[in-house]
Amino acid sequence: QVQLVESGGGLVQPGGSLRLSCAASGSIFSINAMGWYRQAPGKERELVAHIRSGGSTNYVDSVKDRFTISRDNAKNTVYLQMNNLKPEDTAVYYCYIATPNLYWGQGTQVTVSS
Repeated sequence: QVQLVESGGGLVQPGGSLRLSCAASGSIFSINAMGWYRQAPGKERELVAHIRSGGSTNYVDSVKDRFTISRDNAKNTVYLQMNNLKPEDTAVYYCYIATPNLYWGQGTQVTVSS
């Protein structure tokens, strides 16, 4: 059984920052890739950021130069540092890992509003 626990969401003003964390535990031999999706009300889920085992990353265009994904392999944890947040970043953020089986976190709400 694999479990992903997310933390770090909340309410922040435009221009502010948040750091999301997602810790994986359970029967994990190795993690190939990790990342974050988000889903805003009335919109489809979109891939925000992805990081491979070697450290290479991908971002959706709308968050480039504002968000940074990183991982701590020793802790089976993936992070998403979000700076200069905008109201359009408001969404539920879901982490995932690929082992290569795909596992998901429960989601954490991020609200950007003044």
